[in-house]
Amino acid sequence: MWYMDDSAGIYAVESGYLDRYVQVGIAQGRVLAVDFPVRIEENVEHEHELLDRIEAYLEGARDDFDDVAVAMTMATEHRTVLEAVRQIPWGENATVEQIGRLVPGLDADDEQDQLTIREALAANPAPLIVPSHRVGDGPGGMPPAVETKLRSLEGL
Repeated sequence: MWYMDDSAGIYAVESGYLDRYVQVGIAQGRVLAVDFPVRIEENVEHEHELLDRIEAYLEGARDDFDDVAVAMTMATEHRTVLEAVRQIPWGENATVEQIGRLVPGLDADDEQDQLTIREALAANPAPLIVPSHRVGDGPGGMPPAVETKLRSLEGL
């Protein structure tokens, strides 16, 4: 796992492709959150190595961000779902049912387990880094317009 430096703070880059910012919260070298605000606060930093990668991705570079450390501080069942989502390669689409087959202890055909998967996707704290936009029939944890553009970028 690639760890960023020990910098901590909120970092943002403006994306013309998304018509908004990509904002990343980082602490102890791990991504805590990714948001897509239309406006940002004045105290947000604009220089970080992860922002460079995000900019390149939004310009069409293939990047799975699978080496970026993400703080997965949530219930175990949601964490295992999001860890499975991180395994979906760039440009590939998955379904909630397929994710259910990847997660130990979940039954892909069980409605309650499918609900658990959807809840984990909706609560994804780091969309883009944890690519919930690659799960075509699940919520992405990001604004719908952003999800549509990320899916289009990857040809989904």
